[in-house]
Amino acid sequence: MSEQPVDDKAHIRHELDLSEAAWIRAEPEGVTLDDCVEYAFVPHTDGVTYVAMRQSSKPDGVILVFTPSEWDAFVAGVRDGEFDLPEDLEEPAPASEKR
Repeated sequence: MSEQPVDDKAHIRHELDLSEAAWIRAEPEGVTLDDCVEYAFVPHTDGVTYVAMRQSSKPDGVILVFTPSEWDAFVAGVRDGEFDLPEDLEEPAPASEKR
């Protein structure tokens, strides 16, 4: 039987004020997507600025919270292609994006 993941931010999640968060849409430059990831830098009274991430189409849904070092590791993984789909699973680009 597998264990449920532990929420290691449970002790601070309820203390983060997301009501004033300035959400940034993670979209390719010049492209507006119907649904994308949004992230915001959220200062906390413990002196740490956490990064919150959510799905734009579900702003009241699940919000992931990262420490600065976790966010840096995540961004490095994105830049390195760690989360890219294998070529056989990629959706073909629309004709307007092909050159």
